[in-house]
Order: sequence, then structure tokens, then C-alpha cells
Amino acid sequence: MKRLNKFTAVIVISVVCQQMGYAQKVPETKQVSNYTIENCVNQFDLSKAKKTNSGYQYWFADKKFTEENTLKMSIVEPGKSTHAPHRHPEEEFFYILEGKASFYLDGKTVEAGPNTSLYCPPNSEHGISNAGDKDLKYLVIKKDLR
Repeated sequence: MKRLNKFTAVIVISVVCQQMGYAQKVPETKQVSNYTIENCVNQFDLSKAKKTNSGYQYWFADKKFTEENTLKMSIVEPGKSTHAPHRHPEEEFFYILEGKASFYLDGKTVEAGPNTSLYCPPNSEHGISNAGDKDLKYLVIKKDLR
């Protein structure tokens, strides 16, 4: 076998390392969920709800189960909010089931009651809080950008 001089060896190693850096990355294979009628029907169960500082939340469908969309119900006590206004790249919907919401979107605020949807465009600053004297119950629908 022919022996390479030091200069040639450095060039060969450099090219190999450079090609490795540009190698096509194989996307991670998503583990396919086993969807059945039993796990595709999710009836609210308070014992499975997660307690928060402002009330609780219940995931009907989270990103571990769905292909890309999530569905959560939030219950917020009077005078509280789940978190401060924020922004993220995903669009998001809120759907008010019960109570009175104060909805903040890019510097403006409105109040909304049951059977009202609230849309948060991507990267918009938004927040929701309870503006009433009873619990605020709303759904959160969001696409999971994995």
C-alpha cells in the first residue's frame, strides 16, 4: 500500500472531515402512535387535571399523542391569568366555554364571554386572564411546531 506524505494526509483528513460536516442528516423517525377508538376519545376527568398557580389545565390531546395539533382546557380562578403576555411562532386559538375573559393582543384588550373564539396570530404578543367573579373555562388549540 502506498504511503501518503504528511501534506497529502492532512488534505485527505481535511476533505473527509469537511464532507462529514456536509453529510445529509437523516431526519428522526417519528414514533407512530397506536390510535384506537379507546384512546381517541378523551372525556374530561378532573383527577387527571394538572394543578396550576391560577387553577388547573387538562390536556385532551398533547404533542406526545397527536400528529401536530394540541387541545387543552384551562380553568382560571377569578382575577388570575395562566401567565404574563408572551409570544411564540405558533398560531393559537382560545375558545371561551364559561366565564369572562380579558384578552390582550398586541397592545389592545377586549373582554369576551362564552361561545367566543380568540385568535392569536404567529409571533403576536397575547395573553388571557379571568375578568369575572367565577372561574374562566376555555379551550386552547395550538399547532405543535416540532
